[in-house]
Amino acid sequence: MRTHTTTASTTTTSSIAAVRNLGILAHVDAGKTTVTERILYLTGTTHKRGEVHDGTTVTDFDPQERDRGITIFAAAVSCAWAGHRINLIDTPGHVDFADEVERSLRVLDGAVAVFDAVAGVEPQSESVWRQAERHGVPRIAFVNKLDRAGADLDAAVDSIRERLHPRPLAVQLPIGAEESFTGVVDLVHLRALTWYEDGAMAHGPVPAHLEGPAAERRRALEEAVAELHPRALEEFCAHGTVGAATLTAALRDLTRTGEAVVVLCGSAYRNRGIEPLLDAAVAYLPSPLDVPPTRSADRTQQRDPDPEQPLTALAFKVTAAPTGRLTHLRLYAGTLHKGATVLDTATGRRERVARILTVLADRHTETDHARAGDIVAVVGPKHTRVGATLCDPDHPILLEAPVSAEPVVTVAVEARRATDTDKLAAALARLAEEDPSLRVATDPETGQRTLSGLGELHLEVAVEKVRRDSGIEAVVGRPRVALREALVEGVTGFVHRHAKQDGGAGQFAHLVLDVHPLPDGAEAEFAFASTVTGGRVPREYVQAVEAGCRDALAEGPLGGHPVTGVAVTLTDGATHPKDSSELAFRTAARLGLREALRASRMHLLEPVAEVTVTVPEDALGTVLGDLAARRGHVRSTDPGPVATARVGALVPLAELFGYAGRLRGRTQGRGTFTTRPAGYAPAPTPAG
Repeated sequence: MRTHTTTASTTTTSSIAAVRNLGILAHVDAGKTTVTERILYLTGTTHKRGEVHDGTTVTDFDPQERDRGITIFAAAVSCAWAGHRINLIDTPGHVDFADEVERSLRVLDGAVAVFDAVAGVEPQSESVWRQAERHGVPRIAFVNKLDRAGADLDAAVDSIRERLHPRPLAVQLPIGAEESFTGVVDLVHLRALTWYEDGAMAHGPVPAHLEGPAAERRRALEEAVAELHPRALEEFCAHGTVGAATLTAALRDLTRTGEAVVVLCGSAYRNRGIEPLLDAAVAYLPSPLDVPPTRSADRTQQRDPDPEQPLTALAFKVTAAPTGRLTHLRLYAGTLHKGATVLDTATGRRERVARILTVLADRHTETDHARAGDIVAVVGPKHTRVGATLCDPDHPILLEAPVSAEPVVTVAVEARRATDTDKLAAALARLAEEDPSLRVATDPETGQRTLSGLGELHLEVAVEKVRRDSGIEAVVGRPRVALREALVEGVTGFVHRHAKQDGGAGQFAHLVLDVHPLPDGAEAEFAFASTVTGGRVPREYVQAVEAGCRDALAEGPLGGHPVTGVAVTLTDGATHPKDSSELAFRTAARLGLREALRASRMHLLEPVAEVTVTVPEDALGTVLGDLAARRGHVRSTDPGPVATARVGALVPLAELFGYAGRLRGRTQGRGTFTTRPAGYAPAPTPAG
């Protein structure tokens, strides 16, 4: 029995070591969906190459994705390559759907970042790179579209170095340029990989005209790796070179520690470079065994990626499908069997797993069980939300959930027919359940139902989904942005006395407050301190004062918006032997700070976005004028690819509503732009 158990355990460990949970990250139009489609085709998962422009892709299966030609929803697929199982998530590239990327990165072990060979690192490329960095997800880079006019691998590598600040290590040299790009030289093994028009790949010696450049680049690669890796340095010093096996092992170590990023290149659309990309993903990116064990949110428990440990899984996506409500899980430990009962530690409910599905975007194959390291979808749980932990009921654990971004844009949504009001409410609630970055609320003043999200496109897609899925004709009001109020100049020694008698025990609290703005660059939005001495305000009442101050900051004096950037110091106070209480001091702090803010100098803050606009050179003046009219602050104007200019600007988010159509009209459809949140800035003071 012992021998059998050991063998089974070894086999299981080896099967987990052959799993790769990867994400495809990129800016809009860098080609990440095309990369994913070519991977599915080459691994035999699909039998026809899907094309974005034809609307035939597997991962962009939603009608809106096909209509718009962009990825909106993260889609999971599974495939096999070289004895390894690859679970792949194709993530959105548009900033409005960054929360989908965030939830995906929470459960991934590695990622492939795709860059355009002409544009290099673009704004959203940088954003998703930083997201991966924050989650500690190792990455390799794929410079795509080398067949385009103006494509330049070295320039793309330079932009990775300058804007993302890793140590990029190019392991390939292109054969040919632009239209004549036919293959790459593999610098690790010093061989040529070329592709025919039908997509077939051939191995061969390095072409004679590239032997010199290839040798120089191989030498530079060895020197760069030797600087960073002790074993490679040892071999380099002993033999004057680094062998392919040592180089591969060193690149794997450097990738997994984040000290360097391996850079490959190709043209996914023309089926060139995908096979070595898959080989690199298997060779350099980690398996579930190579990443640290998952830990509970309070850091007191740990689970190893072992099928024999208690079940531990994280729900990272919830979708409504024809087959029922699907909950997408990453299993970190244990084995999940069909029909099992699991505990949702977020709600304390027990849920039954009726079916387990391996996922190919919107297509599913049923299986009896899933093990540590797997990414699957399950049918059965009715109340599990995104970020919930599903675990063995006898061994509860709560994992840290993905953090959802705060909405910045709000619209009013109403049903055109009064009879559809309840259906609309249910449809919006389902939307918010699937996408935690969407918030549904009822305006207490107007009674309108509001929908808040991360951008204009985010909300547009959400409302269209309600229309298509539920058949409800929804009417949408003009978007509103989430304003803030900030303290410019505070008050010192502000006295507030709260005394109330209405029969029975009364309320008494006497406070003296100093209210000042927080210094620029402070990470916190509120700071509280007490300098009261002599027990004039007991400690428990001091805590109540802090709580009351936080209550007051929920609504500012300028328009009822949340207040940010405030430092409050309690400098003195007094109590009553009978009528003072925590409630009295909390109430006094809330009312007192509100009065203090009304006596202070305040200003409104509005959300701003960093906008990058790429336009034809002949339309540059018109576009700059339009940005100025939208209160934009132009920060840079640089040459772009092929007779275009690239403008970087900070623009108030409220001024960007409808900008896409305006830009198309002013540039005859040739202009494009991307945005990403850039915090808050002072809003103009209304006239009068």
